[in-house]
Amino acid sequence: MTATQPKPTANAKSYTREDWCSGYRSQPNEYSYWISDIEGAIPTELEGTLFRNGPGLLDIAGYPVKHPFDGDGMISSIAIKDGRAYFRNRFVRTAGYLAEQQAKKPLYRGVFGTQKPGGPLANAFDLKIKNIANTNIIYWADRLLALWEAAPPHRLDPVTLDTFGLDTFNGLIAPEGAFTAHPRVDPGHHGEPRLVGFAAKAGLSSTITLYELDAAGNALAQHSHTIPGFAFLHDFALTPNYAIFFQNPVSFGPLPFLLGFKGAAECIQFNPKQPTKILVIPRNGTDPMQVIDTDPCFVFHHANAFERDGQLVIDSVCYDGFPSLEDSADYRTVDFDKVPAGQLWRFTVDLAAKSAQVETLISRCVEFPTLHPDHMGRDYRYLFIGTTHADQGNAPLQALLKWDAETGKTDVWSAAPRGFAGEPLFVPRPGAVTEDEGWVLMLMYDAERGCSDLVILDAQAISAGPIARLKLSNHVPYGLHGSFVPQYFGPAD
Repeated sequence: MTATQPKPTANAKSYTREDWCSGYRSQPNEYSYWISDIEGAIPTELEGTLFRNGPGLLDIAGYPVKHPFDGDGMISSIAIKDGRAYFRNRFVRTAGYLAEQQAKKPLYRGVFGTQKPGGPLANAFDLKIKNIANTNIIYWADRLLALWEAAPPHRLDPVTLDTFGLDTFNGLIAPEGAFTAHPRVDPGHHGEPRLVGFAAKAGLSSTITLYELDAAGNALAQHSHTIPGFAFLHDFALTPNYAIFFQNPVSFGPLPFLLGFKGAAECIQFNPKQPTKILVIPRNGTDPMQVIDTDPCFVFHHANAFERDGQLVIDSVCYDGFPSLEDSADYRTVDFDKVPAGQLWRFTVDLAAKSAQVETLISRCVEFPTLHPDHMGRDYRYLFIGTTHADQGNAPLQALLKWDAETGKTDVWSAAPRGFAGEPLFVPRPGAVTEDEGWVLMLMYDAERGCSDLVILDAQAISAGPIARLKLSNHVPYGLHGSFVPQYFGPAD
């Protein structure tokens, strides 16, 4: 934390609700322009394209969504080369987006509670799902793919962001199938890099199908595993030999959803008396899956995992309950003091003894971890993660935290009081020697300007603040996930 950012007292807040809520405005416009307002300087060695995904519309023709996760996906790209940057944003032209824009009203129910006009009678027994393509964006096998975990990806043009349509990886995914919004890139544990993803089909029993694809998008492996009970799976962890899932201790009571009173995700109940189950799936597809009980917790995101001396070590962002909005009529009125805060926990799993030990690595509220991509699945030293301005309590993410696994030291930069942070991404410096040599890129919202900024920080000097701040002339609503690729997908001049 810098000297100009005083630490708030126990009774003070580092933000105002008005500022925070202003970042949730819909962005119906699509832009393309060179970014001309830059504080500092973009490193000349930094070249490539940052892609971000998230809900661009928080309403449908004036009908508000119940939860941001129900908003239609909007892709933003910032192409960087020779110290210059070009911004572009486009909505993913899904079938549902196009139909609702033409109808000028919601035609689909949202998973997180958005309903069609007309009350329960208009929504009862309508189980159609709109692929909103709003969760992540990756570039793999010369394909730019907008991801949403309940359906196949949409393929886009990486330069113009125009939508080509659904992509099934050469028929690997069925037209009515699904592909995770959280694939992992194996950096080369088995030779060449691989994209590893999964599909989950939940019910009274749940099935996980694991996919591994080569650099051309062809399937190298595919196998399925069935587990008893309902499984809410958003992310997973990867090591050279295992794919690791956490089956959260939740149940699904579908009746309010079927009768048109609630969205599907609003029918999930957390049971703190039941253990979380660690599902260890061998990537070879032949050895049996192991199931190991651990402390009750809810996990959206895993930071990393690695193998060490016959053990698995998994670092995950854990909550002591399902972080729902309860019965809040408007997500913007959520009481952060009543919502669980994520902490970074370490699970050390003894596969032979089928036991797990748990410790807290970061007790401060954190989310959206990132690390050097070459350390995915192997032991690592540095983690970068979004955090709150204060070191206690729950609040919107306003800061970036660097954690040193070797020393336990943390380094923090905060954008409070009027800045609100998105997911950070670590980009290695070309030719880097040390693990933390590079930059952290973070698209954030500046409530003072009512617009968004891309901040670039030296990963070895986080608390010094941004070395460059690229000020957009528009705002990008709070997003979810994204990626950085070394290819420049901007204008030729």
